Amino acid sequence: MTHAIPIRRECAARPLLLDLFCCAGGAATGYHRAGFDVVGVDIRPRPNYPFTFHQGDALDFLADLIASGEIERFAFVHSSPPCQAGCALTVGTNRSQGWGGDHVDLVAPTRILLDASKLPYVIEQPNGRAEIRKDLTLCGEQFGLGVLRHRNFELGHWSVARPAHVPHRGRVRGWRHGEFFDGPYVAAYGNGGGKPSVPELQAAMGIDWTDVREELTEAIPPAYSQWIGAAYLVRTRAGVAA
Repeated sequence: MTHAIPIRRECAARPLLLDLFCCAGGAATGYHRAGFDVVGVDIRPRPNYPFTFHQGDALDFLADLIASGEIERFAFVHSSPPCQAGCALTVGTNRSQGWGGDHVDLVAPTRILLDASKLPYVIEQPNGRAEIRKDLTLCGEQFGLGVLRHRNFELGHWSVARPAHVPHRGRVRGWRHGEFFDGPYVAAYGNGGGKPSVPELQAAMGIDWTDVREELTEAIPPAYSQWIGAAYLVRTRAGVAA
């Protein structure tokens, strides 16, 4: 099946980016600010996604684009495969609840299809995942945000110099082992235990188009993908090879 993708274009010259496992559009918003038009794909309905959206299996969608040749419409692919499988953070946090170790790992099949697309791409994962190359590690403090939210990025078919990791200004606010710690950052995951309110999360992440906690806690701050997207476009316009 070939997907007919209606695309809202603000400028015909903007390159088109495919956003796989897109959730509510944290990454998409950053890429859009950097200069891309964006098409998102997610298995769940995402009414808050701010750009062109297709509900469906992300890998099936990508495979169909490759088979049909429609992948040539795109310039770049971002992917954020579900991170629960094998993630030390998830397993540790949820061990007492009996889950965290039985999720399907989609990183490897995502990489296979992304390589087959022959497009430059990003695979994003949190700390605790050993399955991706950590070509980039970004942190909220690098962008003056109210979260740390370290994220690792594997870059395929392109490269960029790693920015320096900026020292943290203090702790993440919340309860740790029965003791409450204050600090300049909020914890962008879970609920309870001194976790931030939804408005605090929105302000800390730089996200104002969704007030759904689950979407906020799964998102990456748009500042991350804006930096990545801008770095890629600078290299492309300068004619720099991968």
